Amino acid sequence: MDRRSLIKRAGIAGVLAAGVAPAVHAQAAVRWRIATSFPKSLETLHGCAVKFSETVKALSGGKFEVSVHAAGELVPAFGIVDALADDSLEMGETASYYYTGKHPAFAFGCAVPFGFTAQQMQAWKRHGNGRKLMDELYDKYNFFGLSALSTGTQMGGWYRKEMKTPADFKGLKMRLGGGVFGESMAKLGVVAQNMPVGEVYQALEKGTLDAVEFVGPYDDEKLGFNKVAKYYYYGGWWEGSAELEFFINKKAFAKLSPENQAIVRAAADVAYADGTSKYMHLNPISLKRLVGSGTQLKRFPKPVVEAGFKAAQAVYQEHSGKDALFKKIYEDMRAFQRDQILWNRISELAFTQDMSTLKI
Repeated sequence: MDRRSLIKRAGIAGVLAAGVAPAVHAQAAVRWRIATSFPKSLETLHGCAVKFSETVKALSGGKFEVSVHAAGELVPAFGIVDALADDSLEMGETASYYYTGKHPAFAFGCAVPFGFTAQQMQAWKRHGNGRKLMDELYDKYNFFGLSALSTGTQMGGWYRKEMKTPADFKGLKMRLGGGVFGESMAKLGVVAQNMPVGEVYQALEKGTLDAVEFVGPYDDEKLGFNKVAKYYYYGGWWEGSAELEFFINKKAFAKLSPENQAIVRAAADVAYADGTSKYMHLNPISLKRLVGSGTQLKRFPKPVVEAGFKAAQAVYQEHSGKDALFKKIYEDMRAFQRDQILWNRISELAFTQDMSTLKI
């Protein structure tokens, strides 16, 4: 009698009694490591990798485990791509724009000035050309990407002084993400500092930083930025959303069984849904608490936004003129975005504007 007939006739109890376990139980145990770019204290960003690990273990019945390591435990916060490239790490969870020093197009995987919202980014990556284009770049470094979490639209950062005009940015020492955003801010006169988030509070406190942008109210409150900077701006034009990704070593993934490969992809989806919705839940609660404790909430004046747009457009054109892959991704993103903006005008924008005027 063949294996399939035996399973069909005996049922699972009989199969186990006969010592003929299903294929999933016959697989050898798998142990991976995931390094994140964040401290353990940020259960949103670092916690996304924890959720992934828990889901992999649950779906595999404990046969596939992924140990989670915070920034600095296995590799430095910004060392994940190098570790994947030399096959010393199975996967990482990070923001692609931390690696624009390797190639400027890395920024498109996470966030660029005047780019996508969270939903638009997912539509581009899953149903447009986004994931294919980003993996064309990532392939050069021996990994591919899966969406891990979106922060949603981010805040405009914390400042020691009011930012009334574009001129107020000149000479400002500011911690910010790299790539197109950093270069755009440099055109406004900002002295950009791309440092791990764990070092920012002390730098602000000592005055070696004048401002910081990170994520949003929940993470920012937890990091204590409100204690060392008074003004909190919104209208963060540089990150309509910021998407973290799981970077997965291609050789390690190829060694997995088809079942475990499917588990990796499914666990990434679970982590994305959990982390993205967690931000939607936590940010408004923290924002109310921050304002109640004395934080001055302000919106960037329109001239500041217009100056930022002009600076960003100049950076896009400069890189497009020098690098074919950057130009290819940028033009595809913009083409996809135009349709998204058109649809948004008559869908969510109209709805949210109406809702904001109603008492519920």
